[in-house]
This record gives sequence, structure tokens and C-alpha cells, in this order.
Amino acid sequence: MGVIHEIEHLSSQRKIVRLSRSPDRYNGSWLAVVLLCCFAMVPTRETKAQCTAQDVLRNHLALKTARPSLGSRTSAGSFAEFPVWKTIAIGTFRDLFALRNALAAIGCSAGNLADEALSRPAFVLSDKKSELELLVVSPAELGLQGETATLRNIFAQAQRLGLQLAPAEVAPQLRLQYLDQPIGEFLIIAMEPIRTWADEPVIFTVANGGAGLILIGQDGHDDMEIPVTSRLVFVRPNAFTSTQPAAFGR
Repeated sequence: MGVIHEIEHLSSQRKIVRLSRSPDRYNGSWLAVVLLCCFAMVPTRETKAQCTAQDVLRNHLALKTARPSLGSRTSAGSFAEFPVWKTIAIGTFRDLFALRNALAAIGCSAGNLADEALSRPAFVLSDKKSELELLVVSPAELGLQGETATLRNIFAQAQRLGLQLAPAEVAPQLRLQYLDQPIGEFLIIAMEPIRTWADEPVIFTVANGGAGLILIGQDGHDDMEIPVTSRLVFVRPNAFTSTQPAAFGR
């Protein structure tokens, strides 16, 4: 089983001036993901894109942000043993329309499932501006053994150690605030799943498959198994802000 059970097909259009809807699923191997590097998206001067393959490489070289590393620990005692990877702002958009515009303005696309999840009533935005400290942790670092682990067991073990699930808003906010993501990195957001119109649970993944930066959705069933080397994004415990439905702007 690959790192992502259900990866939606990445857009390879030459221009992206709005959020695109990709086909529902992509079931190819990692080789196919790597081959996507050949299909870089070319931004227009007007869009000021920062999510294309060329822009990501330029950002990576300029900012020199290190890939979140997986430690050698196999059994942590508490969340305090995990270093803060990144601090992001939330509560910066008044409604979903503004959030979507921000993603489109820099050329970041969303897959079908992610786009649908963003539109569901369960997706909410924080009503106050605040900062969250994010931790990137593998199931192996949580002490889970074997080749794979279910989301149910991963989330339960993480919460026993004091880590918190992320608000759904973290996914698009991280996409906007992590513009130098390395090629081939898929960060699974540890979150309560959002139900699609077909009543299927979806969680977000912030990804760079080679053709540029994208927000995708994947299977969020609690018995979904992922490799224990996968990277998941949790929140370091602090005071959460309250949230409100992510209403469409008028």
C-alpha cells in the first residue's frame, strides 16, 4: 500500500487561475508520481503564481526550509518529546470565498475530494486570528509497530501522548503558508474527517507530487491503514480558537 491510499489525479494544465477539480482518484505507483515532475505548470505574469514547480524550487532554494525529519524514537512518552515543526496562522479569512481566492491567486489547486470537503458545512473557519504550533510525527514515532497502522489507532495513540487533532482549516492554511514544500512530500493532516455528499469520510493531505503544490483529499475511514513511516501533522496542545461555519462570501 502506498503512502496515500487515494491520491487524486494532479492537474497538469499550463495555467491555473482558479481552483481546479481533478478526477476523483489516482491509483498509480510512486513512479507515476515522480513522472509528474515532467508536467510543470507555467504561471502567467498576471496570476503571480507561487505554487508551480518552478516557483516551489525557487522558494526552496531561497528559504532553504528543511523537510520535517522523522526521528529515531520508537516510543515517545509525551508530546513534549516532539519538536515544533512549523507555526501557522489561522482565522485570517472571513469566509470560504476569501480562502478560495487566496489559493487561486498563487496558483494552488485542489483535487476533487479536497474541493468538495472545503464546501461541506463541517469545514469551519476560526473566528479569531491565532497561531498554532504544528508537529510532524510518524506512526512509528508514536510507538506503533508493524508496516501499517489504522487511522483509528494512530489518532488514539497520538491523543494519549497529548497531541491534538488539527482543525480542518489547518490544511488550506498550511498549503498557503508552506510554499517551499519538497517534491515527493505528502503531509497527512490528522483531523476529524469531513463527510462528502456521498457520506464518505475525507481527510486532507498537503502535497507536492512534482507538478506543483496541491491540496488533496484521501480516504478518512478509521480503519484506513497507512505505512508507519508516513508523516502526519498534529497540533501542539494550546488554547484553540472558536470556529464558525465556513460561509461563502457574497
